[in-house]
Amino acid sequence: MNTLLISASSRGHVDHGWLDAYHTFSFASYHDPNRMHFGALRVLNDDIVLPKEGFGTHPHDNMEIITIPLYGSIAHKDSMGKAEVLNAGEVQVMSAGTGITHSEYNASEDKPLNLFQIWIFPNKKDVAPRYAHRKFDFFHSKNQLVQIVGPENDPANTGLWIHQSAWLNIGTFEKGKEIEYPLNGEGTGVFVMVIEGEFTIEGQRLHQRDALCVWNTGHIKIVANTDDARILLIEVLLEF
Repeated sequence: MNTLLISASSRGHVDHGWLDAYHTFSFASYHDPNRMHFGALRVLNDDIVLPKEGFGTHPHDNMEIITIPLYGSIAHKDSMGKAEVLNAGEVQVMSAGTGITHSEYNASEDKPLNLFQIWIFPNKKDVAPRYAHRKFDFFHSKNQLVQIVGPENDPANTGLWIHQSAWLNIGTFEKGKEIEYPLNGEGTGVFVMVIEGEFTIEGQRLHQRDALCVWNTGHIKIVANTDDARILLIEVLLEF
């Protein structure tokens, strides 16, 4: 088994006033040649957006984009004609494919928005752009991982899907709860980030927003050290 710790304090950081952002991997003005991606996982941005502020209309292509609001609401609008507001507990996916434009704003007049924006390299290029979102119960469903995104045509996938062999889960756990996560196949690795609370993962104690990359193993052991501890787990192909 191989592991790599990415501490919360070691992430790239930028404060634009309206946007306070932390970058796990190289993004925009933050560049670290040792942190370009973890397998097919290219971007994980932890963004806090002030009320009524946001990302104006901008383009994407050939990328699978997942947005997870942790608190607050997102006003989404795109070139496919989708215009929706997503709240905490909902997840949005977009296949940029041949090209899309979209905007994301804090929908609140007076409350901040915190979201994860995740980019995953697709397994096929120039697909037709697509959008989907769904509400999940990962805040209240305790002591289990809730799969929120899986591969296209995976019969075991109960969440949203993307054009890549990737599995995204969120779980909220009580103190002392221990689980074992089995990987889905050979050639994958797992990126685990602590959203809230503390965990011990494969013997390493992780605090809020610390992350651990794990590979060359068939399973990982996860133990919650605090009540209402929450993690994000992303399993991806290491070679793609």
